[in-house]
Amino acid sequence: MLVLGIESSCDETGLALYDTERGLLAHALHSQIAMHQEYGGVVPELASRDHIRRALPLLTEVLQRAQLDKHDIDAIAFTQGPGLAGALLVGASVACGLGLALDKPVIGIHHLEGHLLSPLLASDPPEFPFVALLVSGGHTQLMRVDGVGKYQLLGETLDDAAGEAFDKSAKLLGLDYPGGPAISRLAEAGDPTAISLPRPMLHSKDFNFSFSGLKTAVLTAVKNHDGELTQQDKANIARGFVDAVVEVLCVKCLSALKHTGLKRLVIAGGVGANAQLRSALNAAASKKRFKVFYPELEFCTDNGAMIAFAGARRLQENPALASKDYSFNVRPRWPLHELS
Repeated sequence: MLVLGIESSCDETGLALYDTERGLLAHALHSQIAMHQEYGGVVPELASRDHIRRALPLLTEVLQRAQLDKHDIDAIAFTQGPGLAGALLVGASVACGLGLALDKPVIGIHHLEGHLLSPLLASDPPEFPFVALLVSGGHTQLMRVDGVGKYQLLGETLDDAAGEAFDKSAKLLGLDYPGGPAISRLAEAGDPTAISLPRPMLHSKDFNFSFSGLKTAVLTAVKNHDGELTQQDKANIARGFVDAVVEVLCVKCLSALKHTGLKRLVIAGGVGANAQLRSALNAAASKKRFKVFYPELEFCTDNGAMIAFAGARRLQENPALASKDYSFNVRPRWPLHELS
């Protein structure tokens, strides 16, 4: 079964072709970072319009790379939510329009499920069950994953997610959008002993997170410097921030593994590409004797491959999910625990 995946939930347009027998055949991605940089963040209307421009050329690109024709497609998976409503509508309309034109079934996919399953695309995929730390955009969640659609929420952020804290703290330091990668790079030059920032909910004895106060602590650290911050001052604050986030995420992951008795940890989402987080988790895995799995770096951020793969897995397990009803709706807010 050949599945076309379409991702358009925010500021990346991604299309991919996944075959259940041959694996990932081709994928293509257009990022809107350059367009949104001058605004310091994603402008939803601009994002939606750009998805319209990019979707069909990217379809042509993936078909050419895979040396296939659009009529070879067996089903179309698209991101139904969560995300920006206008951006989601573009992907949904393209998917359903193609489905109608080609007489192929379509299936709506939960964006976060795509991220959760993306490590299964790696050369060394994890087996079920596992604990998953999902750190993508406005989401920070710990899940027990027993299979496709079998998700138990262990804990989640009560306010700002880790990704939001990265972006907002980077902005306080005068860094360009996107802030996450920028503040991580800056932290590499920071002195780990120069500034200590709070570790929110580190000892809360549950699996929830809170990063709003940490962002406020960064603001306070910036204001406490008399005069203009030097580059080294910024690097020190960045280092203090990154160390705080990484420690909280690591401690919560270890607690979740102990609670569930599992020995496999999956990291999914954009923050999963963070070098400091990967280093800390790898060190902990070596010491505590569990195994940690990551998506390939190109699949940490939003992409069509994870949507095509999630769609294929869903249809393999339940072919009845394939629909030729080409009316569609999107779900900008869609809790992952509602999936089954």
